[in-house]
Amino acid sequence: MGDGCRTELPFPCGLKPKDRTNNYQLITEIMQKERRSARELALNILYQIDAAGLPMEEALQVALNQSSLEGEARVFAESLVRGTLGKVGEIDERLRGLSPDWPLKRQAAVDRNILRLAAFEIDNVDSVPDVVSINEAVEMAKKFSTAESGKFINGVLAAYLRLPKTKTEVEKVDSADS
Repeated sequence: MGDGCRTELPFPCGLKPKDRTNNYQLITEIMQKERRSARELALNILYQIDAAGLPMEEALQVALNQSSLEGEARVFAESLVRGTLGKVGEIDERLRGLSPDWPLKRQAAVDRNILRLAAFEIDNVDSVPDVVSINEAVEMAKKFSTAESGKFINGVLAAYLRLPKTKTEVEKVDSADS
């Protein structure tokens, strides 16, 4: 190659990390992009189940088969879907009082499922800080719904963070201390 690019290096041409910090930043950026793609796929699946009434297994398999996600990102997307649906009753109950002017059944299906997905992640995914879950939810709302939805999602999830911890969260914290 005339541009001096060495394909055996694990970095794209033009990127020459100077130290471990840059390597860590590159890996972090890649992981963030993969997780964002996984969240978007999970949202798509949740939307198909909610709005179109598709059975979970069918929606999950079709979406995963059509997706380019691999490895951990694929597992993350599937766990978000299964986890959110497994706790949808609890999540909806906690979300219900946070937007009295917009009950869940009146919310756009995209917005409702973004809230559910973020609430599940906040309550159950320890590896993701709450602020990241909220930011990702707001970005998905802006991308897949409206700019106003981004503000709505942000407000509801900010209020969600102020709710008392659920029993599951308390048990999770207690068991981590043991």
